[in-house]
Amino acid sequence: MTYRSTVDFFLYDWLAVEELTQRQRFADHSRDTFASVLDTCERIARDKFEPFNRLADTQEPHFDGEKVILPQASHDAAKAYVESGMLAAAQDYDIGGMQLPCVVEMAANTFFSKASIGLGGGGMLTAGNANLLMAHGTEAQKEVFAKNEFAGRFFGTMCLSEPQAGSSLSDILTRATPDGDDFESDPLGPRYRLRGNKMWISNGEHELTENIVHLVLAKIPGPDGNLIPGTKGISLFVVPKKLVDIDGKLTGERNDVALAGLNHKLGYRGIPNTLLNFGEGKYPARGKAGAIGYLVGKPGDGLKCMFHMMNEARIGVGLGAVMLGYAGYEASLEYAKGRPQGRPIGVGGKDAKQPQVPIIQHADVKRMLLAQKSYCEGALALELYCSRLVDELHTGDVDKRAEAGLLLEMLTPIAKSWPSEWCLEANSLAIQIHGGYGYTRDYPVEQYWRDNRLNMIHEGTHGIQGLDLLGRKVVMDGGKGLALLAAKVNATIERAVQTPEWAEPANAVAGALKHLGNATKAAWATGVPEEALANAVPYLQAFGHTVLAWIWLDVALCAQASKADENLRQGTLAAARYFFRYELPRVPAWLKVVETRDDTCRTMNDDWF
Repeated sequence: MTYRSTVDFFLYDWLAVEELTQRQRFADHSRDTFASVLDTCERIARDKFEPFNRLADTQEPHFDGEKVILPQASHDAAKAYVESGMLAAAQDYDIGGMQLPCVVEMAANTFFSKASIGLGGGGMLTAGNANLLMAHGTEAQKEVFAKNEFAGRFFGTMCLSEPQAGSSLSDILTRATPDGDDFESDPLGPRYRLRGNKMWISNGEHELTENIVHLVLAKIPGPDGNLIPGTKGISLFVVPKKLVDIDGKLTGERNDVALAGLNHKLGYRGIPNTLLNFGEGKYPARGKAGAIGYLVGKPGDGLKCMFHMMNEARIGVGLGAVMLGYAGYEASLEYAKGRPQGRPIGVGGKDAKQPQVPIIQHADVKRMLLAQKSYCEGALALELYCSRLVDELHTGDVDKRAEAGLLLEMLTPIAKSWPSEWCLEANSLAIQIHGGYGYTRDYPVEQYWRDNRLNMIHEGTHGIQGLDLLGRKVVMDGGKGLALLAAKVNATIERAVQTPEWAEPANAVAGALKHLGNATKAAWATGVPEEALANAVPYLQAFGHTVLAWIWLDVALCAQASKADENLRQGTLAAARYFFRYELPRVPAWLKVVETRDDTCRTMNDDWF
């Protein structure tokens, strides 16, 4: 059984993506064209990414005083990715796209993440950057920046955090002032000069492409010259590394964007992570200091625009976490099948004359492999389901679009956070299966863990996702989103209770869902945010496990009725059973502190530490 067979099962058996070809946008496609895209990505990932995964980890990007130097493998992988057309895979034909469904695009990109997440130049960021400009940019910004990103001439970044602010975007200090009296007449959009510093910028400096397009959050000073406190004054600007003309051609002049330093990370080492200075005067643009940036959208709409990209990025981060977990699962499965150690428990089990058996025959090793399988395949199903919702959002009828949008609002915090936590746990179990060898660089599993550890932090930490879910998503519009999600879960439960084998798990999911609803009400019973949100992360974990249990129940019903390969079917059903018996029982413990509004953490005195 291969990863590809699992992807095909989710796409065709469970999500029925062939039905999308009946819609006008995807009418030129078929299962054959989808398969061709998957085949191409699988081949490129195997040839240009996987062999160089360790190289990207050991030969970190370095700055020679003028340029950030990356190994040749990074350039080759980026070139191959661009030539595959995947940067514009879901875009219209008339801008060089393939008009692929989002769910197929996401599935195809998993091969690259699994092969080497630190190679290829950050396609997710570039595509997300360009998508944002297509949604909120001027016509000129779309032509000059977005379309050149889709073509692979330019790569893109997102510049939010600052050294003193971190995730607290209301505290950013980067400022943008009008560039001259004619600032509103620039053909690329209202022109400003930016001054400030941005931290943790992936792919902020490199030589992989002709140009880098930075999307930068900054504040436009008020009439008194001071920055407006909070988030209302935040605007969004497109700031190219190199200045361009209205035709997208480089003018030969560098913008005032300078590399201040590279961050040396635990994992994800193949991607340059940077501190950038905007407007320090190192590269005076058009004769004076200040990075030239063009306003995207309206003044003050920076966060509204940026979250168009952030939501896409969060699904992408979740999918990247899934594939790192999956890579570790595959490695530990192969090791367990080939590593002889110990003998079976039972009669003759201690007879040293008996041959040793592969460790996969030991029940505890099977437990660890099943845990990985249930985490990674369950999370993969969740991410593909969310991607399928994106297709409904863009091409469904009016009612389906509204429903898909609301479900995505509810599920995005889970799509980002759950794989980041539990596929990281899968990587830890992969190390455990390897024993002492797992702790060495002789095997890849320690790198997968290091790479995956970042995902609980970037694009919104676990704490932020928990606050977003319990503080905003489940209570918005009087709980309308939570009610819709509950209706979807209950529909699966109603189907499952008709099947004797899945009636008990279905009732367990129903119990978890009811408990979740009660805990949500109890958390907000006093109406005091400090009390409700003190245990937002345990709530996030319980919510995530309940969602994954629903996903597994739905997948199991599909697998049981499917005519797919028997090993795939039985493996899928076993992973589902594992999740219901070993994972779902965690939910009540997490919800206990939520529904009682436990104050242990909230009232801890700083001095007591």
